[in-house]
Amino acid sequence: MAGSGGAAIPGRLAGHEDAYEGLILDPAGLPSTVEEFTAAMDESIPAWQEHGYRGIWLKVPASRAHFVGHAVDRGFEFHHAEKDYLMLTRWLPASENKLPPNASHQVGVGAFVLNERREVLVVQERNGPLRGKGVWKMPTGLVQAGEDISEAAEREVLEETGVRARFDCVLAMRQAHGFAFGKSDMFFCVGLKLEPGPQELSMQEDELVGVRWMPLAEYLAIDFHASRPLLRQIQAACVAWADGTYRGLCGRKLEAGFSGRQDLLLFGEAADRTGADKLAERDMWIGLDTAAAGGGGATAAGAAASGAAVADGGSKTAQT
Repeated sequence: MAGSGGAAIPGRLAGHEDAYEGLILDPAGLPSTVEEFTAAMDESIPAWQEHGYRGIWLKVPASRAHFVGHAVDRGFEFHHAEKDYLMLTRWLPASENKLPPNASHQVGVGAFVLNERREVLVVQERNGPLRGKGVWKMPTGLVQAGEDISEAAEREVLEETGVRARFDCVLAMRQAHGFAFGKSDMFFCVGLKLEPGPQELSMQEDELVGVRWMPLAEYLAIDFHASRPLLRQIQAACVAWADGTYRGLCGRKLEAGFSGRQDLLLFGEAADRTGADKLAERDMWIGLDTAAAGGGGATAAGAAASGAAVADGGSKTAQT
């Protein structure tokens, strides 16, 4: 059978070889009937084994869901699923299965935004573990597939509150285990800077029951945050950034060397860099306005607020 890249592969199912002596089957090339599928599988599996393939990846579209049981009967295992397909795998050698497991973490963000009056942007959630508890927290949410952490934070703030703000840096990161369906959770507390010009709050009513600017001192005194060491530490990082004594992790898009792709790199600055050095590269940092040189100041704010969601059910990543 010809592979999707033109090279012939053994068996009766189309696909292409991966970089690990494996085979990725082409879902568009799957037969249309169960009888054809099972016959193709029964002929192909011995041919793949004889060829020396190790891992086989079988992506079954929703339209072929009735094939799944027959694939499982032939040694395939569930790997992961999306709305429109199920991915199954089979490890052919008698040795230990070396195929990578499904994603281990979900990723969430919380946005700390501080205005010129040192007020923190905070929200109250309509759903989730904080519903009805009157807890004010920073806007939080899940990072979508293909979305940078910086983009996710900006999007969540705009969607939930109507506030336009730009990514400045990552202030803290929390890793936790045993959250949604046993997956682990990574939560990034991000400092955002307000975009210039007048802005009005606009609440996302299907997600929130409240949005406001809260004085920083009042926010820090909220018992829900103050009584939790992890949230207090996140708050401390936010306040230090707001005061200009802490920079956090900067972000830059850099070419990764793979097909011209640019990836987001988060990194700390060297302590001995001069102010001139920093300003010279400032325009290359994600979300920074070169006209607004200065400290982390007027945009820090609900870090602990986001932590609130973290403590009760995953980075409100899982709660959003």
